[in-house]
Amino acid sequence: MVKVSGFTIIKNAISHDFPVEASIRSILPVCDEVIVNVGPSTDGTMDLIKSIDDPKIKIIEGVWDVSRQNWMLSDETLRAMRACSHPWGIYIQADEVLHERGGPELVAAMAEVDADPRVEALLVKYLHFYGDFNTIASNRRWYRREIRAIRLDPALDIRPYKGAQGFRVGPDNRKTRARLTSAQMFHYGWARPAAALRAKIVTNRTIYPWSAEREAKRPLLPWIPGLKPFTGTHPAVAQSYIAERATDPERVVEPPHFELEHLRFYASDVIERLTGVRLWEYRNYRLV
Repeated sequence: MVKVSGFTIIKNAISHDFPVEASIRSILPVCDEVIVNVGPSTDGTMDLIKSIDDPKIKIIEGVWDVSRQNWMLSDETLRAMRACSHPWGIYIQADEVLHERGGPELVAAMAEVDADPRVEALLVKYLHFYGDFNTIASNRRWYRREIRAIRLDPALDIRPYKGAQGFRVGPDNRKTRARLTSAQMFHYGWARPAAALRAKIVTNRTIYPWSAEREAKRPLLPWIPGLKPFTGTHPAVAQSYIAERATDPERVVEPPHFELEHLRFYASDVIERLTGVRLWEYRNYRLV
């Protein structure tokens, strides 16, 4: 059996209404330790993390240098990675929750590839919730898979890339060699209450300043092609979080409409349904 560390980063979890408690609890059963990098917060985030009260959790405090913009997220994720003790790690972001079936699937996959140095990481499949907890976004701007389990040997020089969506290797940012698993990650970032989404926009002006002008012109939840009803079951550890936020009259997606730029999403969606190939897909990895 492989030894596994979990790791995540969090700052101002309460004011941004992150489901971080559910995030951490979703990986705890399959991790031997979980490193939580807590940034300087003004809303009781540290107390929230401590209240989970599990001996596997190890809290470290990061610097969170906002002058680094989106690289700040990579810096702090790397800080959490380097604090891990075990050869494999499961990474989770504060607005993600791993379905309970996914943990054992990831650990089984780690054991299967542990002796194969070609495999540096494992991919999970994503469900991106948008506007509420019953709708998923599926067009090609929303990544359908990403690395969430990686080898943690510092000699391999695998590190978070840019805003820490995924991971690359070495100073030349080589794509990580990864294998797909059936584990599912539920991404709730765009299903949070309206107040949290507004707080996200304010924070993004610091982390992603180049997008501030564009975001200022957009509604809180723009309509996008590829919205679909969700018919499955949410992770058990997220049920109470979802139930408490199921209704929010201000969290409204704008009415459907057509724009010329939507044509490329419709076209790529048809090709994907017919061939299984997602055109122009952004990948931090190479399948092996």
